[in-house]
Amino acid sequence: MTSIGKSGTFILGGRSVNRLGYGAMQLAGKGVFGPPRDHAEAIAVLREAIESGVNHIDTSDFYGPHITNQIIREALHPYSDDLVIVTKIGATRGADASWNPAFSRKDLTQAVHENLRNLGLDVLDVVNLRAMFDVHGPAEGSLDEPLEVLADLKRQGLIRNIGLSNVTAKQIDDGKKITDIVCVQNQYNLAHRGDDALIEKLGAEGIAYVPFFPLGGFSPLQSAALSDVASRLGATPLQVALAWLLHRSPNILLIPGTSSRVHLRENLAVENIELPGDALAELEKMAA
Repeated sequence: MTSIGKSGTFILGGRSVNRLGYGAMQLAGKGVFGPPRDHAEAIAVLREAIESGVNHIDTSDFYGPHITNQIIREALHPYSDDLVIVTKIGATRGADASWNPAFSRKDLTQAVHENLRNLGLDVLDVVNLRAMFDVHGPAEGSLDEPLEVLADLKRQGLIRNIGLSNVTAKQIDDGKKITDIVCVQNQYNLAHRGDDALIEKLGAEGIAYVPFFPLGGFSPLQSAALSDVASRLGATPLQVALAWLLHRSPNILLIPGTSSRVHLRENLAVENIELPGDALAELEKMAA
């Protein structure tokens, strides 16, 4: 069994986590809605991830909805002392599987309590506020009011740390005036690199950057350069894409998701991939 740790650790909300974590979104059914196709396999994936050294799980109660967190609880509760579970709020799911903004005080408070209940926790390690001004990417708009709600819930002892997702640099700076921000989740990968400067800035401030869709999301990365490098290294293109992210900056934490143990092992094996200089040069061209 793969044992992770080679890529190092980073401090997330005052806790040391391995940079290679696990994203639980794919534990739900198709379209991140409804139950998984194979419930037993979902349980097995989570348990093997922990056994392999993963101590950072990313989730949300709007995955399913509720189902992903319930599976995590079934598989892993009571949780190991070193496990950091990060959840996100700011949206709800419609009966048609739509993603809808949920930014009111009532919505956010209810979301925190639902995450606590479904995960079986008394306090949430990290709660990310997911901006919904544009579901396709960051867009300007004030997050002050919802962040004030989360800051209040933090003072109540229901949340330890707060992060942001799908946000602009201005929203992050504005947010830090209200509460400490411990992590930022935005879309970022080899071909989608609009946050290059932001990653450097956050790294200098000790803030984790957690790219979602590190493999391209619902449209996996495809590139002749990526395939060529992978072939030379005896790896898959998606493994190389993950290895590049680990190389990119020490404050990047990875949360690749899967509902398959075979795929989980492939993801964790990126710890063993070394990217030589010529390969890095070729991969850099994908951003052009």
